Amino acid sequence: MNATMKARRAYSAAAVPTRTPRSLEYEVVAQVTHRIKAAAQRGTAGFSDLAQALHDNKRLWTLFARDLSDPENGLPAELKARLFYLAEFTFQHTSKVLAREDNVVPLLEVNAAILRGLKARKH
Repeated sequence: MNATMKARRAYSAAAVPTRTPRSLEYEVVAQVTHRIKAAAQRGTAGFSDLAQALHDNKRLWTLFARDLSDPENGLPAELKARLFYLAEFTFQHTSKVLAREDNVVPLLEVNAAILRGLKARKH
């Protein structure tokens, strides 16, 4: 690799926009939400993919709950309480979906609300 190519590579990395924690959270929630929706639309044929996406969604909400319980978390107490409630709802409703007792729509709605909140806070 010559000096010009090395310089291009070094400067192109600097040109990549900096990702913030909020933008990363947004990206991850958006990805898992898309996976849930896509798998659910496939019906019975997509159940295995749906189960994996729901598992990943629960892991994501577990991380959110863990972060909310951190004393360093600066969110207002009322918002933390609401987000904890959403985490608990997500865990319970996911179990119902996996048992084929309910559908994914409420989970998609919760994640969509989180995406709206994250998008509003990015700016």
